[in-house]
Amino acid sequence: MTVLSVGRGGLRQLHQSLLQHTPDQAIAVLQEAGYASGQGIYESFCAWLPSHTGVGVPGDLDAAHFPGALSAFLQSSGWGSVTVRPLGGAALALDSADWAEAEPGTAGMPMCFFSSGMLADFLGRVSTEPVAVMEVECRSKGDAQCRFLSASQETLQQVYEAMTQGRTYEDALAGT
Repeated sequence: MTVLSVGRGGLRQLHQSLLQHTPDQAIAVLQEAGYASGQGIYESFCAWLPSHTGVGVPGDLDAAHFPGALSAFLQSSGWGSVTVRPLGGAALALDSADWAEAEPGTAGMPMCFFSSGMLADFLGRVSTEPVAVMEVECRSKGDAQCRFLSASQETLQQVYEAMTQGRTYEDALAGT
């Protein structure tokens, strides 16, 4: 396995360049690039697991130990620390007060598009089920943390529709 590292500065410059030169396509390009990177992140996680958890593959990791292992891996990889917890009956919330892609206070909406794509592919590989990821809080828009929701595409579509109607994501997930 070959690991390629792109620093925060490179990721932020990619954001700025895409938003400046191709604003109508920036979100899709960042999400697609993030999704394409999910396999490499997953392979790195698989290589990291044995020496840090004693487990050979993600499927053998006890579910109770997954949040801590994920946080330790993402932090050691430079993404930031995360806490993982269930939200509603059908989603996981991944929260980070130091997420690498966020540029605090620079935007009016969540901006971690690359991360959303990367986490969707990565978490889908870990769970062996397709998952979607949507950022609902972001340090880039002044929130205290970045919060990513991971769930089925259908669940997140319902959350998105509820939010466009003025409801909160918590309310939308309360019935799941």
